Amino acid sequence: MNIWKIVACLPLVVGSSLAQAAPTLADVQPILAKNMCLACHAVDKKLVGPAYQDVATKYKDDSNAATLLATHIKNGSKDIWGPIPMPPNPGISADDTTLVVEWILSGSPE
Repeated sequence: MNIWKIVACLPLVVGSSLAQAAPTLADVQPILAKNMCLACHAVDKKLVGPAYQDVATKYKDDSNAATLLATHIKNGSKDIWGPIPMPPNPGISADDTTLVVEWILSGSPE
């Protein structure tokens, strides 16, 4: 009776407890500063490179976006946002790269 209602709701409870909030700017700010990302990028306006929010918009429907952006961060890229290439960032850790990519693809909230 009531036990079946509880059992039926269990996947929803477990699933919601496993969900994590998207990273915030406060979470990624130290990573961006340490790796000199902010010299070329800003959250909401183009500097040398595109705004993080523009990157999020461009890749929002791309199922391969996380892998692609992580590769661009680590290895650099060129001719994607214009003639100025993005230099590689070989010193950024895989965990930091993942966190930054998650933040970007979540819309780069401030």
